Amino acid sequence: MKQILPILTLTTLTAAAFADASAPAAAAPAGLVYNRVTVQQNTSGPTNRNISVANLINGSNVLVELSQGYQDVGGTGTTGNGIVSIGYVFKNVYNGIDATVAISSGSEDGIGINLRRSLGEVLAGLEVAVGYNRQEGSNSQWNYEVAYNINKQFSVAFSASDFQNDNEKSISLRYNY
Repeated sequence: MKQILPILTLTTLTAAAFADASAPAAAAPAGLVYNRVTVQQNTSGPTNRNISVANLINGSNVLVELSQGYQDVGGTGTTGNGIVSIGYVFKNVYNGIDATVAISSGSEDGIGINLRRSLGEVLAGLEVAVGYNRQEGSNSQWNYEVAYNINKQFSVAFSASDFQNDNEKSISLRYNY
């Protein structure tokens, strides 16, 4: 079971890398993009990396995300346990804000809510998000993010998390498909 998540991640990345580059790019759907591959790197604390794949199932509002972490503590690289989450995206709940409610299982079982909005009408290409996650036990985490869509396929994001008053910052590169 532990090997399924890395295999799915590698398969998805390989398919994206070898997609027919000569085919015309499909127009991005209106609103926020949820089908994406994200590579995240911590910029504070230990050298943690994470790769995740998120996808709306058959164009519905059901969102599935697979995540695999890598942690470098004291110079010894270890692969963290994967996380699988499933959620539902409520689009345009209020004033262009999408709300996602999700449950996760794996190394971090929990439940969370994320609010996300494009600022395209004010600042082209910018998005903001805020989220709250409650993990099994008493662990809770607030997440804040600002993202910039370079074009329809690529975006970069800066995020900050307050995990039990231990602030972590990270930068992400995303491929939207």
